[in-house]
Amino acid sequence: MTRAEIARLARCVVRRPRWQLVLAVPLSAWTLAWVLGQLADTPLTPLGVLDWTGIPLDAASSWAQERRHVLVWLATLGGLSWAATTEQGQLPALAGWFAVLVAGEAAGYEHAVQRAMLSMVVFLAVLAVVSLTGRRAFVVDRVAVMPKDVMRAGITAALLTAVVPLIAPGLALTRLVRPYVTKPPRPLRRVDAPLLRETG
Repeated sequence: MTRAEIARLARCVVRRPRWQLVLAVPLSAWTLAWVLGQLADTPLTPLGVLDWTGIPLDAASSWAQERRHVLVWLATLGGLSWAATTEQGQLPALAGWFAVLVAGEAAGYEHAVQRAMLSMVVFLAVLAVVSLTGRRAFVVDRVAVMPKDVMRAGITAALLTAVVPLIAPGLALTRLVRPYVTKPPRPLRRVDAPLLRETG
């Protein structure tokens, strides 16, 4: 995947329906705060990040931890949801992160994130092995799993998932510097219009 393709994927992160963007911004900020909260002396839980709101969440945290062995499977589902992320369908990345947040409240950051990443990698590895049987197939009248397509789709899903925590700060930074950035003029589109003959 070239640098231009990576830049295009980074731009398409914010080119989504407005309702998805409204959903993505708070989820992005929540996820980023949780990730950075692991650097503290006492690592923060997803609900611990929300302590500043003053909402009593201790009961919800205890409920999640009591059901650790069940909720941890949400991390596996989150990883599979990450693997389903595409340029046209970025909602699975958000759903996957939310599932990992819930699993992280129950089982901790390291266990939840590693489990989600492992499930995504295993799923892509299985597809890669299956694709080896169809690498010489001609896609004419049947569906085939091609190694190159599996690799490209996997990289796309991983990149679009990884940048979710950066959506909120990225949009904030873009809004901050936008008045100070000068954009080059857009090239005029060439219009191929037939020439009109003079009459009279």
